[in-house]
Amino acid sequence: MRIHSLQHVPFEDIGSMASDFRARGYSLTSTHWYRGDAAPAVSDFDALIVMGGPMGIYDEALYPWLATEKALIKDAIAAGKILLGICLGAQLIADALGGKVTRNPCKEIGWWPITIAPAAASHPVAQVFARSPEVFHWHGDTFALPPGATHLARSEGCSNQAFCYGDKVYGFQFHLETTPASARALIEHCAEDIDGSRYTQSTQAMLANEERFARINRAMGEVIARIFNPEQV
Repeated sequence: MRIHSLQHVPFEDIGSMASDFRARGYSLTSTHWYRGDAAPAVSDFDALIVMGGPMGIYDEALYPWLATEKALIKDAIAAGKILLGICLGAQLIADALGGKVTRNPCKEIGWWPITIAPAAASHPVAQVFARSPEVFHWHGDTFALPPGATHLARSEGCSNQAFCYGDKVYGFQFHLETTPASARALIEHCAEDIDGSRYTQSTQAMLANEERFARINRAMGEVIARIFNPEQV
């Protein structure tokens, strides 16, 4: 399978997903919008991973490539590709499907639990969340559930944490792919987000227990199996 990722800043890549995909023998390519890469053709990939970033989906004046990215996402959905959006990526996919993106009432940064939406009790991806409910967050915006999508998860601080649209399109507001190294990079580049508000943790709290990262990375591997190879699960 040909996996293509869309990366918005140097410090937010696909994290632990890279080793999961390579272990499955998948090929990996990427577009780095921040350095001026051209968009791929939809025929160039089988699955699209849309990553996070500190910008918002409406910041096209500052980041003109956002318009190109939004068009690519819509075309990939229409072509029946597998899509997985993480954080900003989930917001971009929600927007493409008609779900409005707005500021969340509060930032969520650090380790906070999610709960499974009632409609998703038997969903195979949501079942992974249920076994690993404490996940890593770093966001200030959120998405409304797109029309026709299934609500998968929520948290105390954010009503819409995850959704799926059919069986090929997924958006996660939280991060299962984050490693200790990528968490430190986020802290280095986005420290101004850590403002002491209700759902933001200190740097020390975020990095205190590296086993947390290993646990969410294992959950990410399970999620990949259920999205990319459901017939083998």
